[in-house]
Amino acid sequence: MSFSMSTSQVHASNSPPPNPQSQQIQRQESQNPEEIDYSGRAPWLRAAVLGANDGLVSVASLMIGVGAVNRSSRAMIVSGLAGLVAGACSMAIGEFVSVYTQYDIELAQMKREKEDKEAGLTKEEKENLPSPIQAAGASALAFASGALLPLLAGAFLHSWEIRLAVVCVVTTLALASFGAAGAILGGANAKKSAVRVLLGGWAAMAISYGVLRMFALTLHESSSL
Repeated sequence: MSFSMSTSQVHASNSPPPNPQSQQIQRQESQNPEEIDYSGRAPWLRAAVLGANDGLVSVASLMIGVGAVNRSSRAMIVSGLAGLVAGACSMAIGEFVSVYTQYDIELAQMKREKEDKEAGLTKEEKENLPSPIQAAGASALAFASGALLPLLAGAFLHSWEIRLAVVCVVTTLALASFGAAGAILGGANAKKSAVRVLLGGWAAMAISYGVLRMFALTLHESSSL
């Protein structure tokens, strides 16, 4: 009896101490969905959803607007490709500048806190700083992923009416999916988010088509005089 008790005590003493991080993860997994805190997902989720949604809406609106003036498939594809490249570069540069500013602020704050201790930054502290390059790459990739959907949808269709309809349908489905996915991952109402994103995307496409269509008609009338 004493031997078995001593053996169990040895095993208990040799077992590694519980990891606080793993205990926190287990507690979160055991929680009900209503009790889970989704706020930690907000920064990366917001950047990814906004980037993909921006790419989708801007390129689809650009293709539809150009299609209102020029019905050739080449014009729509070239305009969509130009919008993809320009938008991805713009998103990447903007995110790089924004995150680099945040990086400089946090680094300066850490250095001020270390002045009294006369010690440099540790490896862990440097790893916790935001990465401008990673943020720029992720933003450009998210934008390009959303922009590819309408571009590929209308790339192989020769009929103007069918091409325009397919781009609108694909964009509508993607908008609803992005809105619902962002809401589900963030713990919000998926239906309201999908409807909100859909209304914004439809408005952008309708305005782009209407403005450029009126411009084309006005230009045609002035040239015929």
